[in-house]
Amino acid sequence: MLSDVSLTLPVSPVLPTLVAALSAGGAAVLVAPPGTGKTTLAPLAVAGRVTGRVLVAQPRRVAARAAARRMADLLGERIGERIGYAVRGERRGGPATRVEVVTTGLLLRRLHHDPDLPGVGAVVLDEVHERQLDADLALAFTVEARATLRPDLWLLAMSATPEADRYAALLGTDGPAPVVRAEAALHPVTRIWAPPPRPVAPPGAGRVDPALLDHVAATVRRALREHDGDLLVFLPGAGEIAAVARRLADLADRVAVLPLHGRLSGAQQDAALRPAPRRRLVLATAVAESSLTVPGVRVVVDAGLSRVARTDLSRGLGALVTVPVSRAAATQRAGRAGREAPGYVYRCWSAVAHDRLAAQPEPEIATADLTGFALELAGWGSPAGTGLALPDPPPPAALAVARETLTTLGAVDADGRITARGRAIAAAGIHPRLARALLDGAARVGADRAAELVALLAEEGLTGRDDDLATAWRRVRSGRDPTVTARWRAEVRRLRAALPAGDGGQAAGHDGGAGPGAVEAVDGSRQWLPDDLAAGLLAGLAYPERLARVRQSGGSSYLMAGGTAAELAAGTALAGADWLAVAVADRSPGAPAARIRLAAAVDEATAREAGRPLLREEREVCWADGDVVTREVVRLGAIELVSRPLARPGPELLARALRDGLRREGLALLGWTPAARALRQRLAFCHQALGGEWPDVGDAALLATVDDWLGPELATARRRADLARVDVAAALRRLLPWRAAARLDELAPERIEVPSGSRIRVDYADPAAPVLAVKLQETFGWADAPRIADGRVPVLLHLLSPAGRPVAVTADLASFWRGGYAQVRAELRGRYPRHPWPADPATAAPTRHTTPRRR
Repeated sequence: MLSDVSLTLPVSPVLPTLVAALSAGGAAVLVAPPGTGKTTLAPLAVAGRVTGRVLVAQPRRVAARAAARRMADLLGERIGERIGYAVRGERRGGPATRVEVVTTGLLLRRLHHDPDLPGVGAVVLDEVHERQLDADLALAFTVEARATLRPDLWLLAMSATPEADRYAALLGTDGPAPVVRAEAALHPVTRIWAPPPRPVAPPGAGRVDPALLDHVAATVRRALREHDGDLLVFLPGAGEIAAVARRLADLADRVAVLPLHGRLSGAQQDAALRPAPRRRLVLATAVAESSLTVPGVRVVVDAGLSRVARTDLSRGLGALVTVPVSRAAATQRAGRAGREAPGYVYRCWSAVAHDRLAAQPEPEIATADLTGFALELAGWGSPAGTGLALPDPPPPAALAVARETLTTLGAVDADGRITARGRAIAAAGIHPRLARALLDGAARVGADRAAELVALLAEEGLTGRDDDLATAWRRVRSGRDPTVTARWRAEVRRLRAALPAGDGGQAAGHDGGAGPGAVEAVDGSRQWLPDDLAAGLLAGLAYPERLARVRQSGGSSYLMAGGTAAELAAGTALAGADWLAVAVADRSPGAPAARIRLAAAVDEATAREAGRPLLREEREVCWADGDVVTREVVRLGAIELVSRPLARPGPELLARALRDGLRREGLALLGWTPAARALRQRLAFCHQALGGEWPDVGDAALLATVDDWLGPELATARRRADLARVDVAAALRRLLPWRAAARLDELAPERIEVPSGSRIRVDYADPAAPVLAVKLQETFGWADAPRIADGRVPVLLHLLSPAGRPVAVTADLASFWRGGYAQVRAELRGRYPRHPWPADPATAAPTRHTTPRRR
């Protein structure tokens, strides 16, 4: 077929080498920079050498349609003859079609349906460097299908970046596949650094500083003045494209301002890709980075931003986040200006900032929601992806969350294998959550309405600026925006056809088996949920963990069933709703709550129906707010619906709650009498001094063994006050073996008799040094301090004055008598003349009394 094309592009010289490599080994990698013609000429070259159809897989619908049209134009044919395309909801082709351009998602559907790919002679995977999830899977599945079923199938991976080694290793069977490289386009592109004059706020979740958009518009005006030719402007999303278009509206009489993004109709996309008699200004998203040729472009203005998927695994929230573009993507964007002639690129950032950009964009597998990805793996028979030719393995945590979601949906079994329901969900060709809402919602609201609502949620941008799903549904149905309505109706037809025959799919108002979404009228007829509740039910079926109840009546703050706080925007029509089914929410880093972007108001009954898997009825006996709480509670996830007192809680549940209270608030909940504290200190001393059978009575140890010593009391207690009445001393003695209990008073006596005959209490507060505080006169005659614990530990004597104040501390009484006593005697005998102060206390008589005063 290439012989029918006279066009020569930079990739042309390497095509014979490429075809020879494929003929020899069946697999190859083609590396060709933007503008070299790989997307259009390589498939034509392959088609001329294989028997069967050539499938060319593109990551985006707009790129698939554009590539097919470009190849058809080169052959001088209408689309649908030898060149065709197939994207979701649209197909052009016939029996004579030799090259069919499809999206990677559609290629996956065909591989699942028949991995043999009958009638296909070659598969060309374009733009593999973009690392989208579908593209990674298409590569992995095609490699395995070729290795096990179709060794005759040619497989070509094409990339615009030089990092080809990993793909060569993945495609090859007996060593890496050959890599063929094409030279870059010859036209130079001059870089012009054009940062904003003042700092702008960094991009956030879906937000771009209006000051940056002002600067982009000003840079466009500058570029129009300084250079000829059409302009291509890169912006992160459709919202920014519309905002910049409004800022440039006054140019419409001189320049054709054309948007280019995935939400547009095919006709609108084609208009941006066709030459025009007057100068054009094309405002595009990343769809124009690769695979597309926008003819006539000599100047690129790059805002330097990209929008990527991010998933918050802990909260179950996904969002499109605006991030700085990578250096590799910036190079591709700049290359759009040099495809046909020398060009210019205005970069709305500085050279210094450029050096700080990431070298490559992050692969989608590292950041995105993997639920659909995991379902694809399960459908292929490799739930964990082990052994597949994936460029990067899926992150284990994200894959685990995805498999848990699929299990909840009934799409996979306990081993991760796909179920019959999972195959029905996969066949819908949308996110598994939305497919679940479609399948289950058809029986509840009618198949037509289910398809209409799911189409709104599945097709990005159809809801516009509305944050009320029901309002958006009515607006799209009204046809006020014909382009949006046409896109929506095409998706509705596709989804309606995807519903299994007889799957609850009775349209509203038609007879059918009663489902939870329909109610029985007085006359016996079936009445369906009103539109507002139907919208909420479908959103809730898709995202049950985002069902939300207002925290305070009339407020804007909600608690979602998944436990995340969420806020409505000011001025929304949803204000005042007690319950919401949230379809879209995102949370910026550091923000206290998620922002609700799209939701529907529901009542509690509808929330219960949509979130049935999250409903829990529990008898709750727990420690809360400082005491035991006993109640019966009904929850929808984290949302408490009903709470009532529990009449007869079981003793085991009460004991568990009391144990939890002790662990959370500490042993101070018990009634620690002086006797109990003293016993605990004596036991602690024995544990430290003797070890062995003597128990550890520290807080951690007592809490860990609470059942051993406090079990009987916990078995009869019901509340905090009961703990305060426990005889702790008696409970602690349960920790002692009988032999230890018999020797406790001997080894750690509660009191010690001193020479005066007094029995003085020993202070064991410090288990390493028990203290005996005694008046000095009562120790006369003691040769040494007493020892306890079988003589292992000397008691530390705190010797007191007659007034009870410490005058000396010693564990070596004999040494004190010989030295320190003389100084104490000299200082105190004048102050306390009625008390004896003998010169030799070691031989003096001890006394508790004063010396009688002489008359």
